[in-house]
Amino acid sequence: MLVHGGTPLEGEIRVRGAKNLVPKAMVAALLGSGPSRLRNVPDIRDVRVVRGLLQLHGVTVRPGEEPGELILDPSHVESANVADIDAHAGSSRIPILFCGPLLHRLGHAFIPGLGGCDIGGRPIDFHFEVLRQFGATIEKRADGQYLEAPQRLRGTKIRLPYPSVGSTEQVLLTAVLAEGVTELSNAAVEPEIEDLICVLQKMGAIISMDTDRTIRITGVDKLGGYNHRALPDRLEAASWASAALATEGNIYVRGAQQRSMMTFLNTFRKVGGAFEIDDKGIRFWHPGGPLNAIALETDVHPGFQTDWQQPLVVALTQAAGLSIVHETVYESRLGFTSALNQMGAHIQLYRECLGGSDCRFGQRNFLHSAVVSGPTKLQGADLVIPDLRGGFSYLIAALAAQGTSRVHGIDLINRGYENFMEKLVELGAKVELPGGSVV
Repeated sequence: MLVHGGTPLEGEIRVRGAKNLVPKAMVAALLGSGPSRLRNVPDIRDVRVVRGLLQLHGVTVRPGEEPGELILDPSHVESANVADIDAHAGSSRIPILFCGPLLHRLGHAFIPGLGGCDIGGRPIDFHFEVLRQFGATIEKRADGQYLEAPQRLRGTKIRLPYPSVGSTEQVLLTAVLAEGVTELSNAAVEPEIEDLICVLQKMGAIISMDTDRTIRITGVDKLGGYNHRALPDRLEAASWASAALATEGNIYVRGAQQRSMMTFLNTFRKVGGAFEIDDKGIRFWHPGGPLNAIALETDVHPGFQTDWQQPLVVALTQAAGLSIVHETVYESRLGFTSALNQMGAHIQLYRECLGGSDCRFGQRNFLHSAVVSGPTKLQGADLVIPDLRGGFSYLIAALAAQGTSRVHGIDLINRGYENFMEKLVELGAKVELPGGSVV
């Protein structure tokens, strides 16, 4: 896509259900004995991948009466062809979450090699170790992992070495129908995790969350369907907020909610951004004048989310002074900054833990801290999108830059941003596809 920069983004866009909840809620429908109704579903690639995988396994998925509504009927779950699973799942890591539900419904499951964004190690071995603790047997073959449950899975005690969202989801989706009680300590407690627990509770699960990151699940014999409206995507909302800041624009994000974005909103205000909240959404804008350099450290919820970091770093290139960013969740997430430097930014990466506490990457030779010196004028460049959030960050940089940028690999952004090209046009962005056609 060609991006002609230098124009503030102004107008209104809408965010729908969270990418980090909706596909997982769709997987949860596999556990039910009857149909489920999921609303506020975005039209993104991860949803289409899961929809295809569910249909391969005999789940009927059809649109509901309202826009963004899906009806999922798992009455006739069946085994799927290995080649078909591989074809659907190659670009996503979500299939790993099918394991528990399929073991409960069929007694076996197959998981192919997994894709996803290249932002650091996201080992799946722990997922398999968790499933073994529940009683599953796992055989590694050339085309993937074969899992079996010779008898009903059993509840267990699990302590996560790190509060991983994916591992927490795996335990929840497996424990709800396992025999006995499962105790998960050091669990992730992101809003999307809480919303998944709400989905499972509506189905008949018994789940309690303690204040010390401990989740207890009492297994039940049967689950029904659910009727649920997915919480809005706070990560997409923050991306558009950063775009407003970097381009000196003004964007109303319909659907954005304060409660799940409080940490981001505090940081946005410290940088110098302005926002206004009403019961329909949040308006974000650049109030004029210089932005402020800050010290920022990412962390698991309720800390500053790693997915908020990359778009905000683009805005920090326009802040006066030195900003320090310490990434503690994904060790390779700052790799995207090399392209910003190519556009004129001054960002230096360090292996040390800067500006905050020591983290698990500090002694492991990863470039996981950054010093951003600003303000610097950005210039258009040729950009190749590296991952989902980094890709959207490149778009923000191209929109804030002087001149034209050629952005390659924009399809990757479809994984998590619904109709992002149409939204850019609605906000006044000057973008076009090869051949001169305006988007």
